[in-house]
Amino acid sequence: MTPQSIQMLMSLAIGFAVAGLCCSTYRLVTDRLPSFTLLHRGPRPATFAALGLLLMSAPFLIMRNTLLGGSGEGRFRVVFFATLVAGFWSLMSGMVVVMTLQALFLT
Repeated sequence: MTPQSIQMLMSLAIGFAVAGLCCSTYRLVTDRLPSFTLLHRGPRPATFAALGLLLMSAPFLIMRNTLLGGSGEGRFRVVFFATLVAGFWSLMSGMVVVMTLQALFLT
C-alpha cells in the first residue's frame, strides 16, 4: 500500500470520527439530536453557527438518516448512493482536519 493510500484511509477514518464527535458533543450540550432542520430557522446567528456543525457532522447524519429510513424496493441504490456521498464527504472533511492539524503543529 502506498503512503498516499494510507493517508487517504486515515483521512476517511478521521472524518467519520470527527463527524461522530461533533454529533455526540451537540447532543451532550443540547440534549437534542442534530439534524439538517437546523438550517430552516432563517438568517439568525444560531443558523450560521449550526452551519459549521452540520458541515463537519454531515457524514454521520447522512448515514444515520439512511440506516434509520424505511425499507422498500430500490433500497439498495439509496443506501449505496448515501454511503458514497457520506464517504466522500468524510474523506474531504478528514483531509481538512489533517491539514489543519499539520498547519498548527508542524509549522
